[in-house]
This record gives sequence, structure tokens and C-alpha cells, in this order.
Amino acid sequence: MEVLKEKVEEEAATERAEAAERGEKLLRPLDARREEAPMTQEMLRDLEKKLSEIEIVVPEQPLTFTKDSIDISKLPLSYQSNTLKEEHLLQVADNFSRQYSHLCPDRVPLFLHPLNECEVPKFVSTTIRPTLMPYPELYNWDSCAQFVSDFLSMVPLPDPLKPMVQEEEKVPSKKYAIKPPRDLSSRFEQEQEMKKQEEMKGQEEKQRREEEARLLEVEKANIDPLHGLRVHSWVVVLSGKREVPESFFIDPFTARSYSTQDDHFLGIESLWNHKNYWINMQDCWNGCKDLIFDLGDPVRWEYLLLGTDKSHLSLTEEEDDGMNDNDDVENLGKEDEDKSFDMPPSWVEQIEISPEAFETRCPSGKKVIQYKRAKLEKWAPYLNNNGLVCRLTTYEDLECTKTLEIKEWYQNREDMLELKHINKSTGLNIDYFKPGHPQALRAHSYVSMQPEMDRVMEFYETARVDGLVKREETPSSMTEHYRGRSDFLSYRHVDFGPRVKKLALNSAESNPRPVVKITERFSRNPEKPADEDVAERTFLIQEERIQLRYHCRDDHITASKREFLRRTEVDSKGNKIIMTPDMCISFEVEPMEHTKKLLYQYEAMMKLRNEEKLSRHQAWESELEVLEILKLQEEEDDAHTLAISIYDTKRNEKSKEYREAMERVMHEEHLRQVEAQLDYLAPFLAQLPPGNKLTRWQAMCVKEECLSDFKQRLIDKANLIQARFEKETQELQKKQQWYQENQVTLTAEDEDWYLSYCSQAMFRIRILEQRLNRHKEQAPLKYLALEEKLHKDPRLVEFLKVFV
Repeated sequence: MEVLKEKVEEEAATERAEAAERGEKLLRPLDARREEAPMTQEMLRDLEKKLSEIEIVVPEQPLTFTKDSIDISKLPLSYQSNTLKEEHLLQVADNFSRQYSHLCPDRVPLFLHPLNECEVPKFVSTTIRPTLMPYPELYNWDSCAQFVSDFLSMVPLPDPLKPMVQEEEKVPSKKYAIKPPRDLSSRFEQEQEMKKQEEMKGQEEKQRREEEARLLEVEKANIDPLHGLRVHSWVVVLSGKREVPESFFIDPFTARSYSTQDDHFLGIESLWNHKNYWINMQDCWNGCKDLIFDLGDPVRWEYLLLGTDKSHLSLTEEEDDGMNDNDDVENLGKEDEDKSFDMPPSWVEQIEISPEAFETRCPSGKKVIQYKRAKLEKWAPYLNNNGLVCRLTTYEDLECTKTLEIKEWYQNREDMLELKHINKSTGLNIDYFKPGHPQALRAHSYVSMQPEMDRVMEFYETARVDGLVKREETPSSMTEHYRGRSDFLSYRHVDFGPRVKKLALNSAESNPRPVVKITERFSRNPEKPADEDVAERTFLIQEERIQLRYHCRDDHITASKREFLRRTEVDSKGNKIIMTPDMCISFEVEPMEHTKKLLYQYEAMMKLRNEEKLSRHQAWESELEVLEILKLQEEEDDAHTLAISIYDTKRNEKSKEYREAMERVMHEEHLRQVEAQLDYLAPFLAQLPPGNKLTRWQAMCVKEECLSDFKQRLIDKANLIQARFEKETQELQKKQQWYQENQVTLTAEDEDWYLSYCSQAMFRIRILEQRLNRHKEQAPLKYLALEEKLHKDPRLVEFLKVFV
């Protein structure tokens, strides 16, 4: 079989000219090398002798599994043996590898046919079997790569320079061995030696810390001695199909995508898919940045099999237009004469992933990845009762003993918790929530869950009526930021004073903190003049003052200000206080007559007093909302309630009960239909002599026996329901008597069990009572209906019509 495609003389001359211009004599295809000079018989014998002396190393043991971990007897036959076509392919691969080693002796051996779990050599392309899965998440490369990375576990190679190595045989221990001599050392000397060892351990620990500190300083400057020599496998997505604009790499262990120009990838030895195998003949001195992924170019990519599915050489438009169609027709006959060899079908079974396995993703539902100073843990959804699906822990030291911070990701939480960020060094906790929280909470930063402590809450302002964006709280103040309000309020700062009573957990409702000062800021209202549009107002409650600052006009450099001295409405004698000019101090950029009138100032002050009461009330409501959020978060952390979709029939109990009820109704309906189709006279007609015609007396007997039997069955059913009712009632009475006798000594768990049992027993008794009453109501109707059917039955109607 020909491994490499033979080129026509014109193409070979063109390739030789291009290779000579680029100075790539070593990169030309093997066939072109043969055409440069004719080889004699002696040269062919020498070449054959050299190729036969080259040994292809085939690993004997796979790395990730052993015979003990897999029962090979249950595997299909394709796993345990090779077909004739597969054996032929292995011979072709060996021949191809010998030629490659002869022409490129400095390059590493090709990775062509490793051993599978049954220790059978299999070509790498036949291990790939494209399969269409019924999950839309696997149709895109990013979600598909994430699924594969979750399932795979990174295991370092014993030899980082080779993809597989042979495990060393363990020497079995001898059954009989010479006993060691008796220990005759001195205890005193042992104690002294232990003290010396402890001192040495202390010194070694000190040196270790110093060495660790030194390593931290020079860590970035360290040079990897195996840089560029380690082997790795990854996925390349070529451009052209499925609207892929440019080629890129995918790392299967991290699911991250990289550009072909990325510095992490230092070179490519070979690549393959389920159709063919290619060797990279390009120079990788600059990594993968200069590589051209045109697999149809034999100068850059030497292919193994010459088949109909080989990628075509990329041509420019001018070259494509200049090609002669007649040449294609002439070459068509020559191509048919070429001996091609297609890739054998894959020997692996088709991938089958159940919905449970697809949801579990990681083996056993959990995966742990250890990084340098970090650890990543993953869980399947609903595996943890608190909804935890991922945790990233970063450490300060290389031994991963001192935790710096923890990030936890959650799913399916009813409180919409999505991410929890815990900083161990500062003690700061940040909880992030998805849209849908009862208070539209977006993020919550706190050090302690106790109320009236330092915390910051961020909200989804579009989901709130008041437009609250952020709330910052300290033990003595609270600051709120708003957006998109109809009253143009954008900022509120409240200062609290000390309480008179002792602080309690829920004191914001029973004993709220006294408000000392409230500062509010407003955005510009375009419908009002700037001199009348308040920009900031401050309520100095203890000083009984109200300060106003208005917006500044565009053509002014200063803004108007006004201050009100708020006094009580009556004096000590009970006389009503009248508004005086000294109760309002104002600075106006452009004074106006109506603002100087006492009536205007009096109305403005009364309005501000009402606004002050409203602001104090809103501050009190904000305190209550903070307590409600904290209480809700503590309850959710204790309960760990997870949201279950109505389409998840496996976990949704309500949906499961509804489905079972519908199935029960359908089953009962089916039984009624079957009962209606039964011949209710067949058992009684079978008692009569066969072949004889039915007489009037026999017809009357059949009718009476049928009605009597049906009546007895109705009575038996009623007795059965009554017996079950009485049994449940007696058992409930016994449990109640037992509870009365042992009520004092029962634990809380026993009382919960008793209450649960009583609830279930009462439910069963109530159902039995309803069934018994319904049976008593429907039994006479069913009896009359059967009697009517008997009178209308064509076998009895001529004998019973006289009695109707």
C-alpha cells in the first residue's frame, strides 16, 4: 500500500522550487525526495536494512487504569482484538513511523498505537467516535469543553517527557526472613538523641521558613529545566466549518480556549481526528505562532492515509480560477487507479450519557483539583443540601495550611444566593445574589451577622419601588443611595445617637436608635428653577435646625441657602408661637419679594417639619428591613431550602404526587372500561346445559343470580372498607393511650413522631370514611343500573319484557 500520495511531475517541480526558495529542504514530502534522484537496487536494500533496524517502542502498560480496575471479560470483542483492517492499519503505521524516524532522527517517536485497557494496540484515530448527544449544552464548544473538563481528572505522568511509560515490577517480599537482633541501646542515650532531634527539627523548621521566603522572592525568576520538553495533548478547532472565523486551541483539563498565537503552546508534533493522522513538518522555533493549519498542504503537514476524506490544499482565488477543468477530467482516471486506504471504523462503543450522569458530571458527583497555593472543589447540583456546587480556596503557603480566602458558588437556592466570598485575613464576607431575592438584594458585605454593625448592601434598583441602590451601615450611621426616584432623592445619610436602654437583638423595632441628623441630597429637577430646587437638606434634630442648599444655576458660581430655626409650637405658658423673621436665615443669589414674606417662610417650615417626620420614619423602616434581611439569611443558612423545577419530576414532590394521582385516575378509568367490556352473564350462563335454548324460567334464574351476586359483592366491599376504618381507628386510639401514659417521659423527637403519625392516621381515616359514604350512596344506583342492563340485554330481553 502507498502511504504517501504520489505527485505528478509538474506539482513536484513546483514544490521543489518553493522549498528551495524557503530553504526548507528537509520539509519536503517523502515522495518528492524519491523523485529527486533514482534509487538503485543496492540503495533500496540499504534503506530497507536501516528501516528494519529502527525499533518502535510500544508501551506495555497504560497509565490511568490496570487490569484490576476493569473487568475486561465484560468488554465487547472489538476491545479485545483487532480486525484484519485494523491489523493492516497497524502495519501501515509502523512502516510510516520507520520512514519518519529515518528522515527525522532528531525528533521524538510518533504517538500512533498505544495499548488499550485490554492491552491491545489500537491506532489513535480509531479511538475517536463522533456521537450526537441529546443535550443542547454539548452543541457549543465552550459548554462541551466544560463538561469534559469536569469529568476528567488531571494525573501527572511518571515521566513528563513521554506520554506512557512501563511500570516497574515490584519485587515480592519473602515469606521467611531473618529476625532483627535485639535492641541493646541505652534509654538515656535515646532521650538525649530525641532532644537533639527536636532541636534539629526546630532549626530545620526555621530554615524551611527562611527557604520558603527566599523561594517566594525568586519564584518568578526560576528557570524550568524541562521547559519545552514536556508532552501534552489538547484540541484544535480549525476554521472554516460551523462559522469558525479562526483556528483556536482548547485545553481539555481546564476548558479554556487559547489563540494559536499563545505563548503557552511551544510546538506540535502531530495531530489526528477520526479520519486521518498528520505530522507537523513546520519549524516550531517560534512556538505555534507561525504554524499554518492547512492540512491539505503536504509540505507543511505529512499525512498518513491517502483517502477521499483528506483535506484539500487551500488555494487563492487566482489559482482557483486558473485551474483547467479538462485537467481535472484527465486526472480523474489516475486518481481511481491510486490505491487508497480508509480509516477503519472506531472500535469503541457509542457514548451513552444518562440524564443523571449528565447532571452529575464529575465522577461520584465530586471533584477536587489541587493547584499551587489553591484548591478547587466541584460538586454536582443538589448533591449538597445547601446548594454548594464549587469552592475555590487560596492559601498563603505552599503546604496549603494557611487559608487566605474562600469563594463558594451556589445553585438552586431559594434566596438566590450565587457566590459567597470569605476573606480570612480581614474577616470580610461578601454574598452575591441573583435577581429574585425578596428584598431585591444584589450583594451583602459584612464582618458579623449581628445587627447595627459595619455592612454594605447593594440592591437591584429596578426591582424595588424606592429605587434603592446601596445601603451602608455602621454602628452610628446609615447611608443610602437611590436612583430613578420620582422625588429625585439620590442620597440619604442618617446619624444615630446612643440608646437609653440596653441594646437587644431586635431593638430596632421595640427600642429604635435615636436619630440625631439626617442629610438628604436630590438630583436636579428640570421642571423647577434652580433657586427653588433643593439640592441638599439637613435635619439637625437635636439642635432643632433645618438647613437647605439649592442647586446652582448654570450662569452662577454660588447657590442659594436657607436655614430654619425649628421651635415648638407653644411656649411654656401655652401661648402659640408666631413666625418671626429671626427664625429663617437665608442667602439668595437673586432675592425675590415673595420669599421674604413670613407666610411663605412659615409654610415652607411646616412642610419641612412634615418631611422631617417622613424621613425619620423611612430611616426606621430601613433599620427594620436590615433586620428582616439578616433574619431571612440566617433562616436560609439553617434550612438550606433549594428550589426545584416543576419539570424535575425526580425531586419535585408536588409534581410527583400529582403525576401519581393522574396515573391512579387513569388506572381506575381503565379498570372501569375493562369492567364495562366484561360479559357479566358469562359465569351464570356457563352453568346451564350447553346447546340447549334458554327458557323463560332459566332467564329469570340467571337474572336473579346475577343481581344477588352483585349485591353480595357490594356488601363485601362495604364490609372491607368498614373493617379497614375500624382498624385504623383502633390503632389511633392505642397510640393516643400510649401518648397519655408516656407523655411526661417523651422527648421532642418522640413528640414530633407522634404528631406526624396522628396526622397521617387521621388522613387515612378521613379517606376511608369518605370512601365508605360514597360507596353507600353509589351502591343502590349501581344495583339499579345493572338491573336495567339485564332487562336490555339481547339474550334476556324477549323473556323479561313481560315483567317490565
